[in-house]
Amino acid sequence: MLPRKTPQRIAPQSREQVSLSFAPVVKQAAPAVVNIYTKKRVREQAALSPLLNDPFFRQFFGDRLPVGPSRERVQNSLGSGVILRADGLVVTNYHVIKDADEISVVLADRREFDAKLVRSDERVDLAVLKIDAGKEVLPVLPLIDSDQLQVGDLVLAIGNPFGVGQTVTQGIVSALARTNAGITDYNFFIQTDAAINPGNSGGALVTMDGRLAGINTAIYSRSGGSIGIGFAIPANMVRTVLSDDAARNGKIVRAWFGGSGQPVTQDVAASLGLSRPSGVLIAEVHPESPAAQAGIRAGDVITAFNGNDVPDPEALRFRIATQPIGETASFTIVRRGQSITASAKLIAPPETPKREATLLKGQQPLAGATIANLSPALVEEMGIPGPSRGVILVDIVARSPAARVGFQPGDLLQQVNGTQIASVGDAVTALGRGQNLAHHHQTR
Repeated sequence: MLPRKTPQRIAPQSREQVSLSFAPVVKQAAPAVVNIYTKKRVREQAALSPLLNDPFFRQFFGDRLPVGPSRERVQNSLGSGVILRADGLVVTNYHVIKDADEISVVLADRREFDAKLVRSDERVDLAVLKIDAGKEVLPVLPLIDSDQLQVGDLVLAIGNPFGVGQTVTQGIVSALARTNAGITDYNFFIQTDAAINPGNSGGALVTMDGRLAGINTAIYSRSGGSIGIGFAIPANMVRTVLSDDAARNGKIVRAWFGGSGQPVTQDVAASLGLSRPSGVLIAEVHPESPAAQAGIRAGDVITAFNGNDVPDPEALRFRIATQPIGETASFTIVRRGQSITASAKLIAPPETPKREATLLKGQQPLAGATIANLSPALVEEMGIPGPSRGVILVDIVARSPAARVGFQPGDLLQQVNGTQIASVGDAVTALGRGQNLAHHHQTR
């Protein structure tokens, strides 16, 4: 009797074949998913007595408590990542490698490499690492157009939960365009019920044809474990982090729109004659922005961007953030009940005026605060909603007069003793006129 041949296993070619096994998809995708280990050295000062760590004593003595010699300890953490370029470019979550002194990448075949941070974007919780595998061509996961995903599509989550080793879980796309998760500055997530647990962060959400749909980032959980609500950063956002054109000094610079607004509520929709409460009601437009060039003005409602529906401001910010700088974007606008189309070339946010960051000193309430002129570039960098002009507090020295008063980074300085503040120069002049100053600030 002739030996029986093992049938060749390939990725499913139709939805009917999916029911047979996920093994071909896993075999194709899993080699490109890696484990990431980090080390962070932390120096601590030991108290001379355990009693001195008691909050009761600290409320009287504060930081004047006697301490013993300092000691160093190493914090270890783990996560997952995805190889997206054959020369060793790996994408993971920013929170996986944040403040790490050492980063190691372990491939699915157990080979280990030191990794260096190439670029990062804390606002979208993504980071790009580079490993050197010599002349070897590494396995990669191709990116899909995440706008083509549909609710109900089957997906696999691949990562290293709890450090047990590479693990595959299966589920469906539970929802798209989740904008109320509150996880990053750009809230626009793929929701899945594929089990995602601690350690899966930075791992792959894979479609049934073996492509990357998103980077697993967070879970909703009351216990710390999976309850079937996981969130992934869409592949279209991942693609912008990989773009060399968007990288400036290791940081990602995103396209600037120059308009701000609010969600369209049911009442607003009724007053504007809209059929449903969807879109972004524009409140302010920067005069030198692409929004102004497109003819968009306060009172307009943006309902679509490049043909994609825009249900709220978070969706609009995501759509703009995934658009390459220099590309022309189209907007669908409702103005006085009429739908019109406008377009503009998106640009990088300009740093005009210059920041002129200044640390305030002296005997006055703002001593210890660093203030700067607001510019579109600084607004985008700090993730500030609202105005893009004025003076902002960018840093507060701990235990300074400004900290004791209650100022926080992100506060806008508007008036000092009734004097309107439009620039750092205005603030320095007004604050130099006296010591007992009244002040008005807006907390973001």
